[in-house]
Amino acid sequence: MKTVVALLSAALFLSACAAPEGPRIGPDGQPLPQVYRITAREENRIPFRMLDSVNALRQVQGAQPLRLNAELNAAAATHSRDMSVQNRPWHFGSDGSSPIDRVSRVGYNGRFLGENISETYETELQTLSAWMSTPETRGVIMDPRASDMGFAWYQEEGGKIWWTLITGQSGAGPLAF
Repeated sequence: MKTVVALLSAALFLSACAAPEGPRIGPDGQPLPQVYRITAREENRIPFRMLDSVNALRQVQGAQPLRLNAELNAAAATHSRDMSVQNRPWHFGSDGSSPIDRVSRVGYNGRFLGENISETYETELQTLSAWMSTPETRGVIMDPRASDMGFAWYQEEGGKIWWTLITGQSGAGPLAF
């Protein structure tokens, strides 16, 4: 019995001395992505982290800050879930609706300006970075006419996240591109 206890103690001691496991590396030499799990605690923080990050980027360009808009958030949430149902990232709903249709349905009385979407396992800030690296999606975020932003996501059980960001111009009249 003493031998078993001594062996278990030694094994525990040696395992505690082992080097901590670092990130797993892929064939390209880069760390393999890890699933980003959105916790209930983080759910309320994410939209404000995104808003603060977007506004910091806009400030550098001299653009006015955006405000989160409840109607645009609702349109973004609807589309994020619908993309998951369709299992494809695209700008049309399973019912054939366009971004303009979705923004109109939720009662937004400003002008729809743009929509960015993403299917990923990455964080909202990694997703924003990807959007900023492409002229078309960067244009939606940096549009100087924008005053409102909607932002939402849907995370599947397996971890995949469907992100949607919508911009609009309040008080600008009918919805149009």
